[in-house]
Amino acid sequence: MTQEDWVAMTVTVQLAALTSAILLAACLPLAWRLSRSQSRWRPVIEAVLALPLVLPPTVLGFYLLVLLNPDAFLGGLWFTLTGDALTFTFSGLVIASVIYSLPFMMQPLLGAFDTIEEETLEAAASLGCGARERFFAVVLPTSQRAIVAASLLTFAHTIGEFGVVLMMGGNIPGETRVISVVMFEQVETLQYSGAHQLAAALLLFSFLLLLLVYGVYRPSRRRAV
Repeated sequence: MTQEDWVAMTVTVQLAALTSAILLAACLPLAWRLSRSQSRWRPVIEAVLALPLVLPPTVLGFYLLVLLNPDAFLGGLWFTLTGDALTFTFSGLVIASVIYSLPFMMQPLLGAFDTIEEETLEAAASLGCGARERFFAVVLPTSQRAIVAASLLTFAHTIGEFGVVLMMGGNIPGETRVISVVMFEQVETLQYSGAHQLAAALLLFSFLLLLLVYGVYRPSRRRAV
């Protein structure tokens, strides 16, 4: 790997780590609130949150590009407040990654929170635990496997992003150039040797991370005596 490849890898890891941290902080309360909701709108909300799973990345990237460019309301508001554009910047890349990777954090958390029975929460409440205490003392410890798995999946998914990243960030070295874009560029210029190295590294990384996810997320089973 060249020096430029290592720079791109650093940008990629920073993007994945920041995206995972933001989504974990946002999705924990959101998933918990949604799991307890009895609203008829819950399926609609879940469908919207899961949309990036089925929406082509280029479609999502295109609409983000339209909404967040300096001439649009949201992009213009950001530019007025900060003096920087969101398109073709690392900040814009983070926003795009958060939206694109949202289901990979939300789905495992929602699945885990749905399994927590009301009787467990009522028992904690009878011991004097308030809503906040129940969340931190009961819900989070009970769901720790799902939390770790969701964080790892989100990190891995962000590492491999391409379509949304290319549409929103382009290919600016040290700013928005991530490892998937580097590999695409190498294939496009027939540098197959470098592409093979990056592909093999990403393949091994993805396998090891998924192995860790399945090892963590697998429910513990007790042997019958």
